[in-house]
Formats: sequence, structure tokens, C-alpha cells
Amino acid sequence: MGKSIAINAGSSTLKYKLFQMPEETVLSSGAIDRIGLGASDISIKYGDGKKFKDTQDIDNHEQAIQLVLDKLLSLDIIKDYSEITGVGHRIVAGGELFPDSVVIDDEVIKKIESLTEFAPLHEPAALLGIKAFKKILPDIISVAVFDTSFHTTLPEVNYMYSLPYEYYQKYQVRKYGAHGTSYRYVSARAAALLGKPLKDLKLIVLHLGAGASIDAIKDGKSFDTSMGFSPVAGITMATRSGDVDPSALQYVMQKAGIKNMDDMVDILNHKSGLVGLSGVSADMREIEGVMKTNHRAMLAREIFKNRIIRYIGSYIAEMGGIDALVFTAGIGENDIMIRQEVTDKLGYFGIKVDPEKNNIRGEERDLSAAGSTVKTLLIPTDEELMIVRDIERLRKTQK
Repeated sequence: MGKSIAINAGSSTLKYKLFQMPEETVLSSGAIDRIGLGASDISIKYGDGKKFKDTQDIDNHEQAIQLVLDKLLSLDIIKDYSEITGVGHRIVAGGELFPDSVVIDDEVIKKIESLTEFAPLHEPAALLGIKAFKKILPDIISVAVFDTSFHTTLPEVNYMYSLPYEYYQKYQVRKYGAHGTSYRYVSARAAALLGKPLKDLKLIVLHLGAGASIDAIKDGKSFDTSMGFSPVAGITMATRSGDVDPSALQYVMQKAGIKNMDDMVDILNHKSGLVGLSGVSADMREIEGVMKTNHRAMLAREIFKNRIIRYIGSYIAEMGGIDALVFTAGIGENDIMIRQEVTDKLGYFGIKVDPEKNNIRGEERDLSAAGSTVKTLLIPTDEELMIVRDIERLRKTQK
């Protein structure tokens, strides 16, 4: 009996979720924004609908973690730090070094540090979180859970780029994907809902949020995925471009006087996608609110759908069929119109959604219409639950 905490550290953010284990009951969740930027916003949920909010200056991640732990005590969520027996850290990039989650020791930290170039926006923050917890609670089990691990099963033909092979040999340039922890959870739930072993299914999972990707899962393994070497590739996202011809980038840089490739990559990550196309917002809800009178907003939404449909079609062809299409993450779980309009384009694959079943947000459900030969499922993701389950799984290997 103990409590495990899942940590997701961003460059200026810290999110957490505390579970009672092995019951997997959520005791508290929260977030701290604007770490190191002044006037940090603190938000904590606990108990039966209770909330704590505050704003104060938090200079670094160690202070943020200490504040979270102090609030867990002062809000009577825990009685003592010793109740927390495990911590799991979400890590974006595991490269080819980490095909599975792993107990963190000094050697693991060194390996994660060596992967910083693969996720320069995320890896340093995750390392800060790891080191802060190691300092404050040094004796509990600490686990790293990698977004990329699920995709280490991709066949070579799907992860290699058509570049000189030496770039892979020397620099490990290949497709790594992301959202793997989400795909692990959602695919397992899909198999349970369908009443079939995961290894016998061909699934396409749509993780549609601010960061969005699509994964083809065959024989229980990631077979192909839309994100690439970095999370900027694939479908159109909130602020990320998705797939773009590199020559177009060279042309834009020359015309716009952009001298530094880092600046161009920043544009691809933060000023493109829905916000760049619409000129309105990165939030699909705001785009849908004005699309009837705003052509660019309408176009952004149509491109978002178009890229999703394009990837679904290619993955069905790659796998030689499909048993179920699964929607998850913020847009996938809550945007009724997007789900309906995307699936309406896929009828020739036997994918049909019942509009009444689809009139729901954020609840696990089979959305399939009568007569559909392919199931369509809505499954809310739970990456934090997968993280604490990995803590429990790896704890057993330490005994």
C-alpha cells in the first residue's frame, strides 16, 4: 500500500497526478505554470471537488516540486512524505536507448542527458524534475516513462527516412514518434472493449489534442506513426505545422530573411498549424465558433480533417485492413463534429458512426452504427495511470 505520483515537467510548467496504489484511485492532480517567469499560477484539485488556487513567484522546478509536496501536506491529502512510495516521470525522447520504461539511476540520467538534442524543449525540463525529486525524496523508486518507447517496434521500412543511410548510422536520424504512453493505454482498452487479444487486432488510434498524432497498431505493436524525428511532423496540430516540403522552408527563409534554422523550427512548432492557418486561435473550439464567417478558420479546420483522413487511408492500406478506429485526447474525446465528419468520409472502409451514440464528450463508448464492419470507439486516454502502473511493474523487479 502506498501512493505514486506521475510527473510531467515542461520548460516552464509542472503537472502531477497522485494515485493511491494499487487501487489506482486519483487522490489529487494539479499544475504550476510560468515557472521561472514570475507570477506562477498554481492549481490543485483534491478530495470531493475541492480546489486550491494561488499565484506566487516560483523560480525553478525544485521549488515547484517542493511546493506541491508541501501543499499535499497542508491540504491534508497526505499525512507525511513517506506515504509517497514512487514517482514516475514522463520523458519525451528515449531514442533507441529505451525500448521500455526504466528505474532511474545515475546511468539512466546520463543517457537521458545524451538525448537532449532529440527533444531540446522537453528533455531538460524532465531532467530538472527527476533531479529535484531525487533530492527531496531520494529513497523512493523513481521511474522514467518514455513517449517514444512504444514506437521502438516500428519496422525498419517505416522508421527510416530516404536520406543517406550514414545519417542514421552516425546520428540516429529516424522516425521516433510520440504519445506512446497514450497509445499503450488506449490500445489495451480498445482490445478489452472489443473482447479480443490486442495481438489479433489492427487498430488506428487518433490522438487528437493540441499535439496530435495517429498510430497504426498491428499485432499489438506500433506499426507506423505520424510524428517523425520530432513531434512537429505528421498531421496539422494546434501550433505545429505537420508535414511540410523542406524546400518550401528554404524558400520562405530566403524570402522572409530568416537566417537561423532554429528560428524556422520555432515557427513550425509555435506559429503554424491551426493558429497559423486561421489567424484566429490554436483552439479548435474558438475556430469552430467563427468558421461560418471566417474563411481561414474554415480552411484550417478542413485541412485538419483532410490530413487525418489521409493518414487513416494510408495506414489501412499498410496494415491490409482495420478492425477498429479509436478517438482519444482533447479534440478526439470532446469534438463531436470532428468525429462525425472524419468518419463520414470513411464509409467505403466500413466505418460508420451512429450520430446518437456519438453525441457524447469524454466518456468511453462504442460509437459504431448498425451495419458497420469496422468498430469506432471513443476512449479517453490516461497517460498518468500508465505511468504509475509502470512504477508498480518495475517495483516488483527490484525486490
